[in-house]
Amino acid sequence: MLALRTVTYCTENEETPKRITVGVAIAGAAVLVLGAACYAAGARINTTKSIPVGLYWTTSAPVEKGAYVLWCPPKAGVFDDAKERGYIGAGFCAGGYGYMMKRVLAAKSDTVTVTDDGVRVNGELLPLSKPIKADSAGRPLPRFQADRYTLGNSEVLLMSDVSGTSFDGRYFGPINLSQIKTVIRPVITW
Repeated sequence: MLALRTVTYCTENEETPKRITVGVAIAGAAVLVLGAACYAAGARINTTKSIPVGLYWTTSAPVEKGAYVLWCPPKAGVFDDAKERGYIGAGFCAGGYGYMMKRVLAAKSDTVTVTDDGVRVNGELLPLSKPIKADSAGRPLPRFQADRYTLGNSEVLLMSDVSGTSFDGRYFGPINLSQIKTVIRPVITW
């Protein structure tokens, strides 16, 4: 007669899944705390093509031509449409808009002209500023109508100088300085 023996092999310690789960939870919590601390200290990450992708730091520098800024779009129909179409994200700004990052390319007393060729500031054509008539889904884009518009003391034109497809001032026009939350400086970009 054959005798059957039951042999149990344990290839994995039963404590291992618990240790892994606890380790992942601790690592995840540490990343969240570190991210929150960096944000509170002034770190901001740009993942859009409006300005160079990378890590930026908030500053107390004055808003001036050439500066990168973090700003809240004003509550307006053009931004409602932009949010609905996915050009801008949801966030904590008025209208439920998310913060945007752009570069100040025109300011007080600059003259802005928008034509089919692009945006001119004081007669100089800005690179990559040619307005696009429709987005990738074929929906018509708005266009700021400016034959010759002189910016007031509290107005700036926010544009991208690294992307010809950015949703920027060529579509929504100048904004008020009060919409700008802070000047940001690049730390690492690529």
